[in-house]
Amino acid sequence: MSPTRQDAWSQDEDLLLAEVVLRHIREGGTQLQAFEEVGKQLSRTSAACGFRWNSYVRKQYTSGIELAKKQRKELKKQDDPAEREAIQEPAKVAAVQSSPGCEQGGTITFPAVMHFLEGLQQQVEVSSSFEEDRMKTSEKIKELEKKAYYLAAENERLSKNLKAIEEDYRSLIEIMERARKMVVLQDEDRQQKVKFQMDKNGNLERVEK
Repeated sequence: MSPTRQDAWSQDEDLLLAEVVLRHIREGGTQLQAFEEVGKQLSRTSAACGFRWNSYVRKQYTSGIELAKKQRKELKKQDDPAEREAIQEPAKVAAVQSSPGCEQGGTITFPAVMHFLEGLQQQVEVSSSFEEDRMKTSEKIKELEKKAYYLAAENERLSKNLKAIEEDYRSLIEIMERARKMVVLQDEDRQQKVKFQMDKNGNLERVEK
């Protein structure tokens, strides 16, 4: 049994959590499945992954979630055989019946069938080209999503570094101001310890207190 971790989440772990959850949303999976997958990879409980997602990470990827939901709807439409068949079947019948060589009264002739099959072959070729383009576009979207995740994390890291630098700068200014005041006070004390007296010849001389 893998040990469960209790340490803080790193930026890479947050990115992994976001990427897996968005992938499950896009592919029609559940967030619980995503939490379990991430938990196994990071040796954390699925509950810990779910808490991290809902309390922090989800807020950073609102637009990514909406995009993943839209992609899920599109994929569902494309992958539904019944819906595709319902759309294509009437078109097939109409195409055959309206093909050159189809006799009056709707009788299907051999030339009409050949013409229809040739047209169908052309549609398959176009469809294959479209599917290839869709796959390429999907890969580009995934790459851009990953870049967006990393850029968002890098922006957060730089913002934290800038805030830390500003705090260090203010602390340095305060230290320098305190040092300046101490030097002024020391000069004042040194001046107060010095006095002058007249010697037997009538000249003033400085005497340390």
